[in-house]
Amino acid sequence: MAHSYQPPLPPRWNRNIRHGWVEFKSGADDIRGYLARPRAAAKAPAIVLVHENIGVIPHRREVTRKLAEAGFGALTVDLYSRVGGQPPQDFKSPEERRQKAFLAANDEQAIGDLEAGCRYLKTLDGVDGGRIGALGYCMGGGTLFAWMCGANASVKAAVAYYGTANVAASSRPDGKALSRMSVASKLQVPLQVHHGEADQAVPFADAKALVEALKKSGQPVEFHSYSGANHAFEDDTHPNYHAEATAKAWERMLAFFGRHLGTRKAAAAE
Repeated sequence: MAHSYQPPLPPRWNRNIRHGWVEFKSGADDIRGYLARPRAAAKAPAIVLVHENIGVIPHRREVTRKLAEAGFGALTVDLYSRVGGQPPQDFKSPEERRQKAFLAANDEQAIGDLEAGCRYLKTLDGVDGGRIGALGYCMGGGTLFAWMCGANASVKAAVAYYGTANVAASSRPDGKALSRMSVASKLQVPLQVHHGEADQAVPFADAKALVEALKKSGQPVEFHSYSGANHAFEDDTHPNYHAEATAKAWERMLAFFGRHLGTRKAAAAE
């Protein structure tokens, strides 16, 4: 009798990259991250990823590996390390879930962890600690704005996908609403922003207004918009996935980091 059961497959082995979980210190705390980097001997530029409010999900780990395949050392810092590596689960509504996720990864704590991730990258053979970029999504995109606007000590260029422009008072540890506009003029590095015109979580008008404020810093700011794309359009496991917007944004992002960080191949020629 034929059986329909198929055993689960083991993970594929990518011979071109190394990847897996790592740990490093942020102050006195142990923080984990998902690291991927090329196997080649030449020193690679690096990218620190800032995840969305659902944490270091399989898709985010996949993107970390894709960046390594493109020639970058890549580290997604787990901003929920202190609470077990997942956002808080004791919620009764979607809004409460979001509030607790933001509180557990608030800017003040997260930026310190991200800088600790940069310091960890600088200790690794095969990574050029002088060429670090940053990439943030959703909540992480908002945190990236805060990080790059006056709190950055390590990053040379940054990219944000549909980053939060405003944080509600209920999602802040001080109980006060926060607008990213308040620090936009302090932008320290070249920035590229990707946003869907149909975004229902971070209104497109808010994103455009924030970009205009960021430009007042004098730093180069690119803004790419995508017709018909909603929030989270880059996540191919999400109902809002938009393949065309994702492909365009990926190529633009790689070109941007290539211009500002160089490539592993370029480093080998130096």
